[in-house]
Amino acid sequence: MGGPPAIARIEPTAEALRAIASKSRDAAQVRRLLALAFVLDGRSRTEAADKAGMDRQTLRIWVHRYDAEGIVGLKSSHGPGKPPSPTGEQTAELKAAVLKGPDPEKNGVVR
Repeated sequence: MGGPPAIARIEPTAEALRAIASKSRDAAQVRRLLALAFVLDGRSRTEAADKAGMDRQTLRIWVHRYDAEGIVGLKSSHGPGKPPSPTGEQTAELKAAVLKGPDPEKNGVVR
């Protein structure tokens, strides 16, 4: 009985994954890329997950996603659909707060 299955994608290399991570503005994607780079370096899944701040099962999920979708699959995504719009009541509360302005004593600002 062997260890966990290896990452199927071996290109890009660990060094290339690190270079991609250094240019990403998505912090979660950076962690995922670095974890995969550790695995490609030959580290254990447990050690790679620890170094990247995740548990081994989470890393396993990301390895499968990476194998299936590549680097794009490691980006953070938001749920499907349009984000919810504020209700009429929420919009009215926000408008009233903006028109009232800050409380200099409480907020420490005058504008």
